[in-house]
Amino acid sequence: MSAFASTSQQGDLSQILRGFTAGGVAAAVSKTTVAPIDRVKLLLQLQHRAQLKQHGGLVQAEYKGITDCFKKLCAEQGVMSLWRGNCASVARCFPTHALNFVLRDYYRMLFLNGVNKKTHYGRFVVGNILSGGVGAATALCFVYPLDLARTKLAVELKKDGSKKFTGIYDCLKSIAIKDGLSGVYRGFFCSLQFVVISRAVFFGMFDTLRGSVVEDPKTLSFFTMWFMAQTCVVTSAFLTYPIDTIRRNMMLDSGKSTKTFANSVDCFIKTTQQNGFRSLYKGALSNSLKSFSGALMVALYYEASKYM
Repeated sequence: MSAFASTSQQGDLSQILRGFTAGGVAAAVSKTTVAPIDRVKLLLQLQHRAQLKQHGGLVQAEYKGITDCFKKLCAEQGVMSLWRGNCASVARCFPTHALNFVLRDYYRMLFLNGVNKKTHYGRFVVGNILSGGVGAATALCFVYPLDLARTKLAVELKKDGSKKFTGIYDCLKSIAIKDGLSGVYRGFFCSLQFVVISRAVFFGMFDTLRGSVVEDPKTLSFFTMWFMAQTCVVTSAFLTYPIDTIRRNMMLDSGKSTKTFANSVDCFIKTTQQNGFRSLYKGALSNSLKSFSGALMVALYYEASKYM
């Protein structure tokens, strides 16, 4: 009996490690592919911040759109600047998305144990939504500082246009010295709302859809899986984009002697009063273009899982 239990535990551990590896590699590949679009999205999303204009990040006039932003970045900072912050992004997304997939699968087994999707379809849908949201929330607790570092590395520059931080460690160290541990987690609760809602919407839709189309989701082709994931990720991104804008603004306050916002509610009020509600959706188009990486990551994960 103990030998059987030991074998079962080893099998579960092996499955978790395979899922972690597949999710991490898929995330790293897809993130690096769309890194230029991601940086443009962040700059468009945060360019209204007065401190960015003062500190050299956006010295000239505001970017007029995706094309204008691409042109100015290449002309002023060089083509490789399009990948600035990508190392932090990969360092963040590898464990984040790997954990997201592994934890989501774990919570699915927990919430959907014994649930027949044909006779208890409502519980099946709710279980998928909960597993996506709770899994993402659990992962965020561990990797949030990396997300904060990635945002600041991609956006903030010195007055002469050079990098403000040498890397992830330098960025987080600078924040920790000025604000302590709370600074490294500034904007966490707003981000928690974002990831719970966005992952709950995405995985709730995606897992329900793929589980309803065929009996065994593993039989779905790579392109079918990608198309389904693309539909779900665009929907999720559109619904939660304003929250993403608020949390990014909160992140930029980390390490600053003077805070622009007291909290996420204050950030929402000031942002909409000063720049209008539409400013919450700045960069949304580039985010939609970038979203194919999220869909690609999901499709790659499930495709790789077939052979692991």
